Amino acid sequence: MLLFTSRRAATSSSFSSLSRLVKPIVFVPAPVIRPNFYISHHQNKPPHSPKTFATMTSATTIYDFKPFDSKGQEFPLSNLKDKVVLIVNVASECGFTKQYAGLESLYKSITAKHPEDFVILGFPCNQFGGQEPGTDEEIVTFCQRNFGVTFPIMQKIEVNGDSAHPLYEWLKAQQSGLLGLKRIKWNFEKFLIGKDGQVKGRWASWTTPDSLEKEILAELEK
Repeated sequence: MLLFTSRRAATSSSFSSLSRLVKPIVFVPAPVIRPNFYISHHQNKPPHSPKTFATMTSATTIYDFKPFDSKGQEFPLSNLKDKVVLIVNVASECGFTKQYAGLESLYKSITAKHPEDFVILGFPCNQFGGQEPGTDEEIVTFCQRNFGVTFPIMQKIEVNGDSAHPLYEWLKAQQSGLLGLKRIKWNFEKFLIGKDGQVKGRWASWTTPDSLEKEILAELEK
């Protein structure tokens, strides 16, 4: 009986000594690493400034926006006041890419009658099937060489998601697409802007440029 008690006491003493030597393990959560908001697959693009993003909520017309052109220069849309504008998100490797020819034909046809009153703006975007992978310079060269494009091709942007250009966030808010959905579905969706800087219509990718001529002429005559 005494032997048993001694062993028990010894065991208890050993455990007490061991617990003083072994420090408890404290698990500290690893820091959450968030990707830089401005880093994307458009590494050659200047980021939108916070001021530029803030304009989306206060904008009343397209004239409140200053996107960049293909050379990285500011392109104030206020310079397009009193003009009718067709805005298209474009891509070089899409099944709809041949619409570049239709857009150029439409542009020439209407500017022949209204040389100072109509413009098309092409905004390259790589969000749909990765079909616009080139640099801004490569995109412009492709458009000119293959389709003789003479209307402005702007800097490559995103049109959906957290990094969407504020101009496109505004356009989508002004005019929903099919089934009331706001997001851009695919390449070559089209927005028609009237002389007052407001969205007058929105069409899906499969709407051909030539089918919009009557709509555009109607806006020009207002």
